[in-house]
Amino acid sequence: MFGIGGGEIVGLLLLAVVLVGPDKLPQFSSDFARLIRKVRDIAQGATSDLRDNLGAGYEDLKVTDLHPKKFITKHINEALAEPTAQIQELKKSAKIDPDLL
Repeated sequence: MFGIGGGEIVGLLLLAVVLVGPDKLPQFSSDFARLIRKVRDIAQGATSDLRDNLGAGYEDLKVTDLHPKKFITKHINEALAEPTAQIQELKKSAKIDPDLL
């Protein structure tokens, strides 16, 4: 999660106890959890609004698909795959004239 390991989480918890204080830490934790939930709901709402506004064909849209590098890679791979499929069909239907051998 966010590239944070177990030791770093423990360090952050100790820092929070020192900065916030042990008496206010439970209230601070619940407020922080409420903030995270609210941000997650906003992000999910924005994603669903984006899907609705884009229309048909984008029902399975993922936010990670919109990353420029992944977006370009996906479309290049699709463009390269189309001619390959057409070439495979041509190879199946192509026959060599025995007179040319």
